[in-house]
Parts: sequence; C-alpha cells; structure tokens
Amino acid sequence: MVPYTSIIPVFLIVLLFPSSIVSLPIQGRFLRCLSINSESSFPFSSILYTPKNSSFTDVLLSTAQNLRFALPSVPKPKFIFTPLQESHVQAAVICSKQLGIQIRIRSGGHDFEGISYTSVIDTPFIVVDLANLRSISVDIKHKSAWAQAGATVGELHFRISEKSKNLAFPAGACPSVGLGGHLSGGGYGPLFRKYGLSADNVIDAHIVDIHGRLLDRKSMGEDLFWAIRGGGGASFGIITAWKVKLVPVPSTVTVFRVLKFLDQGLTKLLYRWQQVAHKFDEDLYLIVGIRPGIASATGKKTVRTVYSGLFLGDTNRLLKVMAKSFPELNVTRKDCIEMDWISSVLYEAFFPANSTPEVLLQRKNLFPVYTKSKPDFARKLINETALEGLWDFFIQEDKLATLLVPYGGVMDRISNSETPFPHRKGVLFMLEYATSWNDPSESATHIDWARKVYEYMTPYVSKNPREAYLNHRDLDLGMNEKVNTSVEEARVWGAKYFKGNFNRLVKVKTRVDPDNFFRNEQSIPPRPRS
Repeated sequence: MVPYTSIIPVFLIVLLFPSSIVSLPIQGRFLRCLSINSESSFPFSSILYTPKNSSFTDVLLSTAQNLRFALPSVPKPKFIFTPLQESHVQAAVICSKQLGIQIRIRSGGHDFEGISYTSVIDTPFIVVDLANLRSISVDIKHKSAWAQAGATVGELHFRISEKSKNLAFPAGACPSVGLGGHLSGGGYGPLFRKYGLSADNVIDAHIVDIHGRLLDRKSMGEDLFWAIRGGGGASFGIITAWKVKLVPVPSTVTVFRVLKFLDQGLTKLLYRWQQVAHKFDEDLYLIVGIRPGIASATGKKTVRTVYSGLFLGDTNRLLKVMAKSFPELNVTRKDCIEMDWISSVLYEAFFPANSTPEVLLQRKNLFPVYTKSKPDFARKLINETALEGLWDFFIQEDKLATLLVPYGGVMDRISNSETPFPHRKGVLFMLEYATSWNDPSESATHIDWARKVYEYMTPYVSKNPREAYLNHRDLDLGMNEKVNTSVEEARVWGAKYFKGNFNRLVKVKTRVDPDNFFRNEQSIPPRPRS
C-alpha cells in the first residue's frame, strides 16, 4: 500500500533534543519530543491522559476486558497515548525509545493476562491505545479490506456486510476483540475449518518498527511479515493496519444449539463427538461448551453441554450432513434457524434475537467479569473415564466452563510452519478451561480451580510440548524477566505456543529488535549480541 516512511531520522533526535526537556515530568518530555518528531503541528496533549486527568480511569478501563487487571493494586501506566494517525504512532515509538519508557500496545484489550495495558516486569510504562485507529476500507471488486488495528472484529464484520451479503472474513465470534491482537496471534472462528485462521488470510500489513519507520509487507520483508501473523505482533513493533482477504459465504446459513445433560448420555455423546468432529464437512463448525447445571428432575448439581453449530448452507443439507456424520446428536429441523451470514455473527455473539447489525459497532465488552483461562490441544481421544473424572470439578465449582473447538478441514492441509501458529495437522480439537467470578476477593480460589482442571487434564492432552494458543495467553506457562530473559528461558513457554517455529521467531526478533525494546511478559526475546 505504501513504502516505508520515516518522520525525522533517529540519529537527528539527539541533536534536536533540548537539554531543558530533561527537567520536565515524563509526560511533558514525551509531549515535547512528539512535537519535535512530527511533521505537522498537532495538540498532542489532547490525546494523552495522565492519572491527573479526570478521564484517565475511563480511558484505561474502556477496553479492559478482564476485571482482574482493573483492580487498584495492578500497576498502571504513567499515561495513555491515543494516536489518531499512523504518524503519531511513529513519533511515539521514537520518543519512548529516546526517553527510556516502555510501551504496552492495546487495540481491543482482550489479552487474557492484561499485558496490553499492565506490566509486572517494566516500570515506568505507557500504553499506546490504538482505539482511534479504526478505519476500515472494503474493496468488493478485489475481495479484500484494509482495517486499522484499533478496529474490532465486530466493526470489520459490519463494514463488510454493508458492501456484500456473500463475503466475509474468517475471524472470531466475540465482536469487541481488537484486530491488532486477534490477527497477530492467529485468530479462529466459525469459518476457520473451511478457510483457515484469520492470520492465514492476511495479505499485507503496516507496522511501525523500532526505528519509527512505517513499513508495509514489501518494505518489512517476508520474514517479519511471517512473524507477525501468529507470532504476536507486539514482539516486533506496533501493527497499525492489516490488509485481509475476504472469502465467500452463502446467502443462507443455518445455526442450532442442542443441550445435553449428564443423565442424557452426555459422556458417551461427547466421546463420540471427539471421534467425528475433526472429520466433519468443512462447512460445519460445531463447538461444545461444558458448564455446571441443575438437573430439572432432582434439583441437584449436574453437568450440561451445549452443542453450538453453524453450517454454511440451508437446513436440508445440514440435516443430511448430521445424519451421516453425527446422528447421535439427533439434530432436528425444529432445532435449526436459517439466516444470512451477518445475522449468524450476531447469533454467535449471543446478541438478542431482535438485534440489528449496528450493535457490532459497540466496542464495549458486554460481559465484564474477573476471569482466568488456560489453553490446551488434544491430539488423541479423551476416554470416558477421564471425562467422568472431569465432571467432578464442574459439580464442585459452579463457575467453571470448558470450550471444545473442532479442528480438521483446511487446518489439516496448511503447513505447521506456514505461519508461526503450529497447531494444525493432527490436532483433533482445542480446549479452553475458564472460570469467571464477580467478587475480587474470590480471585485466588477461582484461579486455583482453573489450575486444578489444567493439572488433571495433563495425561489426556498434547505432550512434548504441551501445546498452547497465544491468543489464550497464560502466564502460568512462564514469564520473561525484563530485558535480559534468555532464549532458553523463554523457550519453556515459547515452545508451547509456537513449537519449532519459536527458533525462527527468535531469528526475526534478533534482526529487527536486537535490543529488545518491544517486550512484555511473554514476548519473543532476541539472541544476545555476540
């Protein structure tokens, strides 16, 4: 789209950096530096928020999706910078580096461990919040779209639907997720068995590198372009925009939900789902949610599963597919609802039935809670005895939930090294264990439950390494130690997220950010200078 651009060359900053700036507060020095390193005059103080601003807390919490990281005890940034254009991001990188201020980069705030707006390894730090960089340009003729990193999944779905009812983008079901992190970590959703991950459908990008240059795919090079599509963009720079490929969807899709309880043969049915789900027709996406429930007959605690399906086609063809591949679920015509694609996006996001697509433009999280999640991948079947042991946790702890996401389809045909995301051929399904609560005083108890479930599942999931999904980040897997974390220390968690691709990510990091300026608790470290 554009060749790389630079504002003022970094080597001139020292010459232009007045000694009087040093005596100013950190935000004052940053603002002065921004004005020096901008090609046009702009009132940067209007887009910078310090704790003294009355709106600081509102801005900080505006997209803080996990309330665990909104507590007063959690480290807060010195200030929040909310750029309005890419050149502002360029200036922010140059000035943060010059002033020795660490950056946290937030697009949607959905990072499971809050590291896009908090820090336990670096102080002071600032947040560069990309929420104002949210423009989307859809090109129906070329079946593509440019979307800035601060736009949300919901906004992209909506803008595409304005132009076409038969084109879509393979993204997640949660509309408030920011595109900056979603695509840079992989990104899965109802279309990924047919078209691959969100990252698999990225065809260009803009990134501000350590030198403050704005690079596109051509100017950044294929290695860096590879790394930011699943390897976590925040390790390498600040991604400001993505160009994505749009994919065809039919005029009619069909959705359904079927509930099954423990006394309805739940265990055997879930075991059967494991056997067949990865072999389903690529047009079928059928996930399973597991939660505690109450038995209607006895009023006692039990376990319930929700089979939630989306099929790219009408009910008649869906019923034929289900009768052939999973008749045990007994999906009937009355379970099915036909609709267009954009309506299915609302359905998958649990919006009320009378909602219009405009609700996708709402950026706020509809269900703010305290949460803890842990990821897993299964490459073999989990036997019925193991499942029955798992149910004990759900009966004891009523805040637990587990999601099972089937793989197979095109995911089996994309190389494990095509992008940094390696969890492809041989994966039967992905798991996410989660717990949520409303009282912060209960945090330790609920987090412990999630960890207990994860420990219990150890024998039944992937091994050597035990795989994990970057967008379901889990700091229990390991953390960096500021700037000096070694590659081998980071490999403990890096191999879980990236497997053999971790080595290539380190190589890219070492080339583009050898001093490890772009870092966080689980960023890719560079190799030390020889």
